[in-house]
Amino acid sequence: MLSPYNLIVILGPTACGKTRLAAALADHLKTHIISADSRQVYKRMNIGTGKDYDDYTINHQTVPCHLIDILEPGERYNLHEFMRDFFAIFMQLREQHITPILCGGTGLYIDSVLRNLNYAAVPNNHDLRKSISHLTHPELVAYFKKMPKTDYFTKADLSTLKRTIRAIEINHYLQNHILEKSTSPEIKPLIIGLDVSKEIRRQRITQRLQHRLKNGLIEEVEQLLSEGVSHEQLQYYGLEYKFVSQFLLGLMSYEALEELLNNAIQQYAKRQMTYFRKMEKDGQIIHWVDATVDIDEQLKQVIALLNGNN
Repeated sequence: MLSPYNLIVILGPTACGKTRLAAALADHLKTHIISADSRQVYKRMNIGTGKDYDDYTINHQTVPCHLIDILEPGERYNLHEFMRDFFAIFMQLREQHITPILCGGTGLYIDSVLRNLNYAAVPNNHDLRKSISHLTHPELVAYFKKMPKTDYFTKADLSTLKRTIRAIEINHYLQNHILEKSTSPEIKPLIIGLDVSKEIRRQRITQRLQHRLKNGLIEEVEQLLSEGVSHEQLQYYGLEYKFVSQFLLGLMSYEALEELLNNAIQQYAKRQMTYFRKMEKDGQIIHWVDATVDIDEQLKQVIALLNGNN
C-alpha cells in the first residue's frame, strides 16, 4: 500500500495537531514515528517543547517514537546530529520493511532530510566569526539580509544570535562552494501538511500557552534551573525557556511574559509556514489537510493519498 513511498512526512505550524495525526496514522499502519523537532530531544523539557505524550497512546498502546528524550538538558543538538540519527533509524526500520512517519515543525530538519543536504558540513570560518563578533543580534540579522542570496538564504534560522552567526557562515560559504548531497539513501516521501487559518492558529497558540503557563511551564523551568541548567543555557533553547527565564530573573511581569511569549510563538508559527511554502516553491509536493476537521476525517484523507487516490 505504501509504495512508491519510503517515508511519510507530517508537517505544519505549532499547535496544529501534527502529533495526534501522526500517532493515529502510525497506529493504523503499524509503523513508527521519527520526531523532527529540534527541542523535543531533551529529557524533562516537556511542557515548553510541547511533548504531547498522551497523543502517542492509541487504544491503550503506545506508538513507537524515536528522537524524543535522548539528551540531557544543557546539551546541544544540531542538524548534523539529527541527520545522522534520522538516517540510522530510517535504515533500521526500512530493513524491517517499515515505512516510518517523520513528524515535526522544524522545517530545516525536514527539508535537509528530503533534499539530502547537510548544511552542518559547512566548516567554521573563524575569521568571519571574529569580524562580526561585535554585532548585536538585530545587527546580525540585518547583515545577513544584505548578503548575496544562495539556495540557503530563505532556509536560514535567524531566531537567536548564535544561529544567525551560523547562518551568515553557511551563506558565505555557499557563495563560493557547492554543497554536495550526502551518501544517505534516497527519500521518496509522501508529505502531508496540516493547514489551519491564521485566525484559528492564533487562537490555538494563545489558548495553549495560557494552559501551559497555568499548568507547570514556569515550574518546569524552575526545576531545570535547580538541576544546574543555567539561565544562559535556557536562552539557547529559545521561546518558552528564554522568556520564562527572563521572568524568573525579574526582568518582566507575568503579564508581560504572557504577552511577549505569545507574540514570539505567533511569529515563529508564521516563519514555519513561510518555510513550508518555500519548500513547495523548491519542488516539494505537500498535500494539505484541513487541521480543523476531526481526526478520523484527517486519517481518511491521508490513507486515500497513500492509496493513490489524489
